Amino acid sequence: MSDLTALSFASADHSEELARAELYGLLSRLWIAPPDEPLMAQFRVAVTQSPEGGLLEAPWQDLVAALRAVTVAEAAAEYEALFMGMGKPEVFLYGSYYLSGFLNDKPLAVLRAHLDTLGLTRDEARFETEDHVAFVFEVMRWLIAGDDVSLCNLEQQRRFFRAQVQPWVEGLCDAVQAHPRAVVWAALAGFTRAFIQVETQGFDLLEA
Repeated sequence: MSDLTALSFASADHSEELARAELYGLLSRLWIAPPDEPLMAQFRVAVTQSPEGGLLEAPWQDLVAALRAVTVAEAAAEYEALFMGMGKPEVFLYGSYYLSGFLNDKPLAVLRAHLDTLGLTRDEARFETEDHVAFVFEVMRWLIAGDDVSLCNLEQQRRFFRAQVQPWVEGLCDAVQAHPRAVVWAALAGFTRAFIQVETQGFDLLEA
């Protein structure tokens, strides 16, 4: 998979699918590392209306406000305190931990087998395993916006979301929001939770 790149915020002129893809990309970017100055600058001028509106409106406003209230250095310090501490991190960002209680456990092997069916592998230059929340969000972005329609289609999105995203991401959000040091990432967790709930409802309707 390609490296994450800076993504613009979807406007009202973009299609719903582009808005979904860009939101997955933005979430992936914010979970993989603290925001740099160019991304913080985007948030300083970002509209407070959610790219998808409705249930996402309030959590999006909270996220924009949280990022506007901190400096790049302060955001980086929070990210390090939560996810990059010496030894065991305060909060794990890996699906295997939430699904089995252990890192690098069976859920990771299941995910790798699923990725293999999509022709995807981890960039060996990246430290994180494939069950990192940013990686699964980037896969969802690709399944929505990718050019290979034999793989990048609604059915593959549904299968991957149901198997690799829905079962555990809200557990991660719970852990982040319960941590006393979480401010920016508590807001990010709130927005992530709301987005996952919207996606879940969408796939529920698709299966009805």
